[in-house]
Amino acid sequence: MALAARAGHSTARLGPPWLALTVALAAHVVDEALTDFLSVYNPFVSAARQRWAWFPMPIFAFEVWLVGLIILVGVLLLLTPLAYRGVAPVRTAAYPYAAIMLLNGVGHLVGSVYLWRWMPGATTAPLLLVTSVWLLRSSTRGAER
Repeated sequence: MALAARAGHSTARLGPPWLALTVALAAHVVDEALTDFLSVYNPFVSAARQRWAWFPMPIFAFEVWLVGLIILVGVLLLLTPLAYRGVAPVRTAAYPYAAIMLLNGVGHLVGSVYLWRWMPGATTAPLLLVTSVWLLRSSTRGAER
């Protein structure tokens, strides 16, 4: 009985950090949209493509970019109940989700330092860092038990 209670408790711990990271991502999308993120991103991608033909990042129109991110956040929110239940595919998806968001947050802050100006999206980047580390730690703890 104690083992079952402990296992249920560990799987339930994935839900709060999953939800927190998804809310942080939603705030980050709003931050980027309001601070014209694509005015920095698209020229960077264009320059990278000229230098390296293989560079895989796309150039976005604002509407396509925003709708795509809104759909992504919606799907992640829909997966939240499964995260609270600790469903294996969501637990597995938590690793790349958290890692990508960690890199996203770091990228905005490093870009701000490198370019000597506050980059679009940098205001909410610390939220991505904290919540992605929380999700990574929670995913790891659940897998260990």
